[in-house]
Amino acid sequence: MTEQEILTLLTKQQEYYKTGETLDVSFRIQSLKKLYNTVKKYETEICTALTEDLGKSAFEGFMCEAGLVLSEIGYMINHTRKYAREKTVYTPVAQFPSRSYKKPSPYGNVLIMSPWNYPFLLTLDPLADAIAAGNTAIVKPSAYSPATSAIIEKIIKECFDEKYVAVVMGGRAENASLLSQKFDMVFFTGSQAVGKEVLRKTAENLTPCVLELGGKSPCIIEKSANIPLAAKRVVFGKYLNCGQTCVAPDYILCDNSIKDRFIEEVKKQIKLQFGENPLENPTYGKIINEKHFVRIVSLINKDKLVSGGTYNKDTLKIAPTVMDNVTFDDAVMQEEIFGPLMPVIGYSDFSEVEEMISKNPTPLALYIFSSDKNKIKQITSRVSFGGGCVNDTIIHLATTEMGFGGVGASGMGSYHGKIGFDAFSHTKSIVDKKTWLDLPMRYQPYKKLWGKLLHIVLR
Repeated sequence: MTEQEILTLLTKQQEYYKTGETLDVSFRIQSLKKLYNTVKKYETEICTALTEDLGKSAFEGFMCEAGLVLSEIGYMINHTRKYAREKTVYTPVAQFPSRSYKKPSPYGNVLIMSPWNYPFLLTLDPLADAIAAGNTAIVKPSAYSPATSAIIEKIIKECFDEKYVAVVMGGRAENASLLSQKFDMVFFTGSQAVGKEVLRKTAENLTPCVLELGGKSPCIIEKSANIPLAAKRVVFGKYLNCGQTCVAPDYILCDNSIKDRFIEEVKKQIKLQFGENPLENPTYGKIINEKHFVRIVSLINKDKLVSGGTYNKDTLKIAPTVMDNVTFDDAVMQEEIFGPLMPVIGYSDFSEVEEMISKNPTPLALYIFSSDKNKIKQITSRVSFGGGCVNDTIIHLATTEMGFGGVGASGMGSYHGKIGFDAFSHTKSIVDKKTWLDLPMRYQPYKKLWGKLLHIVLR
């Protein structure tokens, strides 16, 4: 799509938004119901597309993408009317007689740019929130996941007129053209490098944006942890989607006194979950493309390899891999891995952990496995991170009642459920002042008596 065609599409949405049709809450709910039913209709095709793009099994495709999308849409269907209501708040006595209230209002015309690693989930989840909040939307799915992008386009075209919700397909040229337009809000999920460019572009128009980025998310294995259970849950979270998860445990910080035992349990779990030869396992995913495959393979240090390390360039599969005695100087610790490599770094004393984590920018997620409540409190209180789990991995992002988002280098803004509705809304603060009484104390000429009364009222 050319830049002129994109501008024409945006203009069409701007004109439609001015009609006020999207402000009607019943219209929003009906739109969400239509989207829900269409996703259900194409559930099999969605999972097939995810298998084609990322090698995800049908079960994983539903569990991690289609099912979560249906959950988010269903939640917004049930809660949008409540979230869209005006809320009366306390009014100071000095403003008597009046009513103060907060009024959620849509931003207007929004752009949603989604990534390739969870291409269906990370496109339709924010779209559901945007629709619930009353916006029009242009959706830009990733060119790296073409099969899923195609089914997204099919679903949206079947559900909506392009003046309301539209899809722009393509690659970098289309991304650049979209970012050169003046939207009312931009929602981006992707890498930190591209996130910086999005922020630069949106700053030119003073456009608010939500950035869902990533980073090197640490996973702490403290010596009081349940080692077998920790290994089981870490292996699930690390190798889910072949490690291509923005909140995957990027590296392990493990107490030296239990490190060898933990690694042995990890090896057992890899075999239990993926079989003796994961490269032949049809339910184990693949790397998205050759470029990323080559990058990940280059991070494997054979001298520190304790499990896995095998790969197949023809199928773009890399076996679940573990490296021990890794240091922060190793290549695998210089960037977000975004693949099935698990570097393990030991520590001798828990007091070292905070400083070790601080060697990298603020992570999107943090995980700690421990039975020591004081150590858990220390980490969750003192270390900055987007969100995370205690004694588990990944699952915090599947809870609609909690926002999901980063902080610092891992992003800005959150979404899911009510927080997602708020992310795509501006809340107006309004005072409705009554006309049947007008207190004189604020008008000149000021009198000492009024000043004393005002002091008493405001105190």
